[in-house]
Amino acid sequence: MAHFAKLGSNNKVIQVLTLDNSNMLNASNQEDESVGQAYLETHNNWPAQMWIQTSYNTQSNQHKLDGTPFRGNYAGIGYTWDEDNNIFWAPKPYTSWVKDISDASWHSPIGDAPVLTTEQNDQNTAGTHRWTYEWDEDAYQADNTTGWSLTNLLA
Repeated sequence: MAHFAKLGSNNKVIQVLTLDNSNMLNASNQEDESVGQAYLETHNNWPAQMWIQTSYNTQSNQHKLDGTPFRGNYAGIGYTWDEDNNIFWAPKPYTSWVKDISDASWHSPIGDAPVLTTEQNDQNTAGTHRWTYEWDEDAYQADNTTGWSLTNLLA
């Protein structure tokens, strides 16, 4: 099955449909996105160029089955199609976060969350705590050298 994202205004994904691969075959019996787009236009009354093929097996520019990643991420409702970079972007999680085209993901402006200490991991394993780092946008806006906040999810 092939998957296609239906684009609305501002290249926002408003629907994702599956399409039998047989409806994508060109005259040479090869799968062709434009044939699928034409089929979807005919059967869904939506312009062909507003249907963009997406891969169910691609996330963060990695293919789940070790294949070739396709368009950065599997499109979901609310995602945005970035034609210039050939990527479907998830909604921006925080105002300050920035796009990283190499992995088709959003990242904090100060880098990844700190790594939990051995003691914190031991407490998680023991079930007495559930430590994690969560992004605190207010803290970042107040002091752009901070942003990651250590949180105990069991508290």
